[in-house]
Amino acid sequence: MNGKEYVAKLMSDLKAKNPAEPEFHQAVQEVAESLTLVLARHPEYVHAKILERITEPERVVMFRVPWTDDAGRVQINRGFRIEMNSAIGPYKGGLRFHPSVNLGILKFLAFEQVFKNSLTTLPMGGGKGGSDFDPKGKSDAEVMRFCQSFMIELQRHIGPNTDVPAGDIGVGGREIGFLFGQYKRIANEFTGVLTGKGMNWGGSRIRPEATGYGAVYFAREMLATRGQSLEGKICLVSGSGNVAQYSVEKLLEFGAKTVTLSDSSGHIYDPDGIDREKLEWVMELKNVRRGRISEYAETFKSATFVPVAAAADHNALWAHKADCAFPSATQNEINGTDARNLLEHGIEVVAEGANMPTTIDGVNMFLEARILYGPGKAANAGGVAVSGLEMAQNSMRFGWTREEVDHRLQVIIRDIHQACVEVADRFGTPGNYVNGANIAGFLKVADAMLDQGVV
Repeated sequence: MNGKEYVAKLMSDLKAKNPAEPEFHQAVQEVAESLTLVLARHPEYVHAKILERITEPERVVMFRVPWTDDAGRVQINRGFRIEMNSAIGPYKGGLRFHPSVNLGILKFLAFEQVFKNSLTTLPMGGGKGGSDFDPKGKSDAEVMRFCQSFMIELQRHIGPNTDVPAGDIGVGGREIGFLFGQYKRIANEFTGVLTGKGMNWGGSRIRPEATGYGAVYFAREMLATRGQSLEGKICLVSGSGNVAQYSVEKLLEFGAKTVTLSDSSGHIYDPDGIDREKLEWVMELKNVRRGRISEYAETFKSATFVPVAAAADHNALWAHKADCAFPSATQNEINGTDARNLLEHGIEVVAEGANMPTTIDGVNMFLEARILYGPGKAANAGGVAVSGLEMAQNSMRFGWTREEVDHRLQVIIRDIHQACVEVADRFGTPGNYVNGANIAGFLKVADAMLDQGVV
């Protein structure tokens, strides 16, 4: 059986065993197709069924989360933790609180996390978790009661040397604080069981900034291979949370101009660019008032707001003329039509701040056009890298300065970029960061699994 036949059978079996999980199928398909280049040279991976094992979570925990709202009504949500792979370290990955959360989405995120964490060079396995709870519109008291109920069950399965969750969509500093407080109360210990903690109680400097900064650092590394920089580049950024905000901040520092931001209601387009004053306003809007991005256009008359079109087959944000794109919102926000629009409007660089924001059709278009395309597992690894650095600081009971953490982050991103370039070259696909990231991440985990036997 050749590599393509092997992957076809793998995918057929995976879909039969995991029906109605399209995001998980998509994530595995992308990695498996890259690995056809590896399997011919390394039949030991086929013999040991590494791919079959790596696509099966080591543990899936699903549980009921009852809580009471401010009106005294009982509410029920569903909680999850996917402990995907621990071959190179304790499970590490975020918690997502969003109505779209289901088993398939979390399995895709956990699967991606395995390779992303491997690329960071830090000793971390991969996991993911969360709930279909929506913190939007809830009071602080309601969010606290939900988080405390969620942690009552989750605490049985996590620990600083077992599984270390972090934040993700819907889980910011407020939620991490409530979760950590409940864990500390139940376990009767102060330990680094969660990352993304407050600076006064074990958090790392630049952790909120790390994913956005890392995506921009990765774009800078890619541009340097063609003798270019971010200076003067026009950039499209989607989302308006931490990743988007700090991508804009770092792009400003490097002399680029960002002209878009978005949320679930639509996007703003500001041809004058989002300067530091406007960015501070967005941070106050989103982080304090928890408002909608449409308010930006009401405040800054240079901008227009484009609402989401219900029946559209594309995202209008990606139809603006620009040099660089930083998808920083959610999975599959760039489809084939969006990718075509980006290419037709002059895009040269795509650095993914979100997890799997581009469909397979879109990815293939970027690869065929030979633009600089940094997939999420490489380009957005800055967040989990600094989470790993937070774990190290917690273990030492010591904190590094902002400059030290930022330097370590830049070194990690540079090393990830170099690994992607070198591995892509070694397997005959120079410049293909998708193959480079997938293969480099896989090899480290696969070799560890071979060393540890059939477990």
